[in-house]
Amino acid sequence: MTTSTWPLVRVVRDRGARLCLAALLVSGFGTSALWLASGVWVKDLTGSDGLAALCMLALWAPTLAGPALGTLADRIRRKPLLITLNLLPAALLPALLAVDSPGRLWLLFTVLFVYGTASVVHEAAKSALVAAAVAPELLGDFNGLRTTAVEGMKLLAPLAGAGVYAVYGGPSVALLDAATFVCAAALYARVRVREKRPEPATRAWRAQTAEGARFLWGHRGLRPLVLAGGTTMLFAGLNGALVYAVVDALGHSPAYAGALYAAQGAGSVAVGLVSGAGLRRLGERRFAACGIALTAVGVAGRAVPSDPVALLCGAAIGAGLPCVLIAAVTAVQRGTADALLGRVTATAGTLLYAPNVVGLALGAGLVAVTGFRPLLLALGAGLLATAVSLRQRDPSAERTASRSSSDANPA
Repeated sequence: MTTSTWPLVRVVRDRGARLCLAALLVSGFGTSALWLASGVWVKDLTGSDGLAALCMLALWAPTLAGPALGTLADRIRRKPLLITLNLLPAALLPALLAVDSPGRLWLLFTVLFVYGTASVVHEAAKSALVAAAVAPELLGDFNGLRTTAVEGMKLLAPLAGAGVYAVYGGPSVALLDAATFVCAAALYARVRVREKRPEPATRAWRAQTAEGARFLWGHRGLRPLVLAGGTTMLFAGLNGALVYAVVDALGHSPAYAGALYAAQGAGSVAVGLVSGAGLRRLGERRFAACGIALTAVGVAGRAVPSDPVALLCGAAIGAGLPCVLIAAVTAVQRGTADALLGRVTATAGTLLYAPNVVGLALGAGLVAVTGFRPLLLALGAGLLATAVSLRQRDPSAERTASRSSSDANPA
């Protein structure tokens, strides 16, 4: 067995890490299944593409309040909070059994919004719990395996959700998702971790939220990574909006986009398995820069009218894009005190993922004006510039990060 695979085995053998991964796998399956089924459900009831798109908006909108919501993860012990955050949607989702007409869609959108809000807090609490339950030198491996699990679920769960919806209808998908949340809560309940009771709050909620944002912005190592990640996700959103234009130029029906997404998912699954080794060898910043550069090549390459090239580029994007996200999350977990970790994680999450939504909206408008090939080439250049900027900025901090990572795992 090689030294690069040994840490992965250690992660899987560690009880806490294994239970957290299993909880993510189970709940991720349900979330991915509902994500697709909810839009189809609304489309079937109303015939409106715009209302169907509101499902994604309801799920994503709470991300904008991430810094404030993340404060909750620092005010309550993380393990009980995670159990509650899984049982809450499990209790709410059965209400969707009543959604049988357009007049009751408000119930679906309300549940999805609460679902999205709980997910933001869940992400912050989960990151903090993992940082406490998993050895620091294994955090990169854990986050990589998490990416593999999540992306693997994105490949399988939508198909399962679509099948359940086609046979039994939307309420059955909601019940399936509720069951996965109950299972995830049970798995988190089995995690063994010592948590101190948080200190009583002495300042207003706004001041506590600002403390996390100030820490992230003032940290020489974290700020460049998170900003580069947000920029990358902005460009990724723009690129995502062009996928159907790429498919059309290849002479295929819109359904061919599924093949491109499958190639991208396969790339993400693969890179998750080697992320820990990559972080130890390169350090967070260089690892992220290499991933962004690979994404740049994949995005620009989509301008070539060739099926094999398009599929290869999809795999390259899938392998490159998660690198900066894994690096940023791992750096936040390693470089943030436990008392601030929920707020800093949630703030970083907002800065990383909110630009993706903006990019999707901008790309939809720009492609009609400029055409997709010039946009793809411009996006590739922008991504490459982001990678170079991240690699060149503060090289002393990069060397320090790399040494720290190596010292943490001298084998």
